[in-house]
Amino acid sequence: MKPSTALRATIAVVAALDLGACNMLNRLSEIGDEPKITDIQNPTTQPSYQPVTMPMPAPVIAERQPSSLWRPGARAFLKDQRASNVGDVVTVVINVNESAQISNETKSGRSSEERADATNFLGFESKLSKVLPSAVDPTSLVHTDSTSANDGSGSVNRSEQVTLSVAATITQVLPNGNLVVQGRQEMRVNYEVRNLQVAGVIRPQDISATNTIPFDQIAEARLSYAGHGQISDKQQPRYGEQIFDVLFPF
Repeated sequence: MKPSTALRATIAVVAALDLGACNMLNRLSEIGDEPKITDIQNPTTQPSYQPVTMPMPAPVIAERQPSSLWRPGARAFLKDQRASNVGDVVTVVINVNESAQISNETKSGRSSEERADATNFLGFESKLSKVLPSAVDPTSLVHTDSTSANDGSGSVNRSEQVTLSVAATITQVLPNGNLVVQGRQEMRVNYEVRNLQVAGVIRPQDISATNTIPFDQIAEARLSYAGHGQISDKQQPRYGEQIFDVLFPF
């Protein structure tokens, strides 16, 4: 192992042990207490927040008419109660019911045999018998035989169903009028916290009159539904097993 590779491996092990120690201390400090729910914060100030950049059409210059009752950019004469500005809230209805089945099987086989003799090769065959009298047989000088077979199969049977609703906040209005939404919901049941996150780009006209939008009408949709707590900890391998799986090459 090269020194640079050994150094990187050592740093990775030390970082993993340090992370495991921090997690262990946090878990020890929370023994007997319910999992804590994070405070409500501005999503645009989070370290992981990234403004969305999308391809935009050419801007259209609106002409103002002093005597017109129609305001440029308005979608109706009456005030629209649907979410349209940064900070407005829109409800995302999540109804994911997907299934997939894939089955593949491949078989291949090959058998080959090669033979060669040199009973008379310019007289050198007699020399070989003198050098190696018991190992050389001119009538069967080369004999190769090979057989190979391959049988591979694979199958996928996946079924997912998620039915939830989460209120998301508009964090950005794109130049073409589309809205960037991000929402997060946490729910604690006994000693388990469930965390639901949704993000993506929506069109204002897809928002219904009840200020809701289906999940399948969100572009670049990102949905995360996970949890942490006592049940999730039981489903995770120990830190030593995780480090061993990363470092063990076989």
